Amino acid sequence: MATVPGLELLSEHACFGGVQRYYQHASSVIGLPMRFSVFLPPQAQQHAVPAVMYLAGLTCNEETFMAKAGAQRVAAELGLALIAPDTSPRGAGVPGEAESWDFGVGAGFYLDATQAPWAQHYRMESYLLKEFLPLVGEHLPIDVNQLGLFGHSMGGHGALTLALRHPTRFKSLSAFAPICAPTQCPWGHKAFAGYLGEDRTAWAAHDASALMGQRSAPLLAQGILVDQGLADKFLEVQLHPHLFEAACAKAGQPLMLRRHAGYDHGYYFISTFMENHLRHHAQGLGLAA
Repeated sequence: MATVPGLELLSEHACFGGVQRYYQHASSVIGLPMRFSVFLPPQAQQHAVPAVMYLAGLTCNEETFMAKAGAQRVAAELGLALIAPDTSPRGAGVPGEAESWDFGVGAGFYLDATQAPWAQHYRMESYLLKEFLPLVGEHLPIDVNQLGLFGHSMGGHGALTLALRHPTRFKSLSAFAPICAPTQCPWGHKAFAGYLGEDRTAWAAHDASALMGQRSAPLLAQGILVDQGLADKFLEVQLHPHLFEAACAKAGQPLMLRRHAGYDHGYYFISTFMENHLRHHAQGLGLAA
């Protein structure tokens, strides 16, 4: 196994001519050890390659996407690295952090908490943008200036909002069954009240539909790809893709919102359409898709 300064390599596995790795490092932003996974395609043996960062959903971790999504074969063909952080800090010891599946451990919502006791460790937005991506770019053969972003459910929320909050950082964007309007659903109310407090103006700064609705020009001319299963049990109450669709129309943002009969919220759905998403990102990153 290759030794990388600043990173503890936990395991590696040959995969489609490339390598699947799992790392841990000491995070100064989070104040705890953090884990992540990376798939390096065979092209990374010769030069730094573009990458797509995947943000997973509630209850997931850095392994979920790499094990379940079936993304490595197409990524190897395209010369595209895949990187996946964990969904929250682990081991913070915050009272109540493990009591709910939709708040606390495994449910960081990709934002920086401002409320005690969460604010000390639950700083996922700063971690990803200020520490994780620079770390990956410094120590691995990945060109983090050529970066796409996607995610699922809570991670779809994270992908859409982080791209909108950092509009020059990501060159391509997609999501599977994202939480499109967390200020208007129970998952969002619970997370935002806990992490951000009761001031709803602070909530809107992390709501993809609200953020897109404030724009007077498109974020990405290429367009945003969103896939949504119509048999998804969370669709009606939690996800609200129609609100993001309306906000994109108002902003003039091209959106490919594809609704699929019979598909639910899980990784059978995600793996079915994964190749479409990777080719969408490859096109946005200037690779032959």
